[in-house]
Amino acid sequence: MIFVAILLGCIVGAILGINAPIISYTYSSFLAIAVIAALDSVFGGITSVLNGKFDLKIFISGFFCNAILSILLTYLGQKLNVDIYLAAIVVFVGRMFTNLTIIRRYYIDKWSEKVKQRNIKSQNEE
Repeated sequence: MIFVAILLGCIVGAILGINAPIISYTYSSFLAIAVIAALDSVFGGITSVLNGKFDLKIFISGFFCNAILSILLTYLGQKLNVDIYLAAIVVFVGRMFTNLTIIRRYYIDKWSEKVKQRNIKSQNEE
């Protein structure tokens, strides 16, 4: 079921992407930093769900505050002719890798526990 949803989402995204207007070069850096900030919030939300500490208010506020702050940093950097947005990218991508590591370890531990239980069950049956 999940595979069908992923496949359907990819098809719809491709169709919408082909028909979407092209974003001008002047705004592409704003969109890129906002997407990275939003992805950081999504990975943080997944991590907090796995840890049992998810709060929707914190997720929504972090999602929008991170995106808005990163867009404002990009705007300020353009006005000062300094690439300030690179600092936000480094922080957000670093946090994304940290959250991805936590998610990966959670599922590897879960999978390893299932393998152990399956081995113990098969040994008990013999």
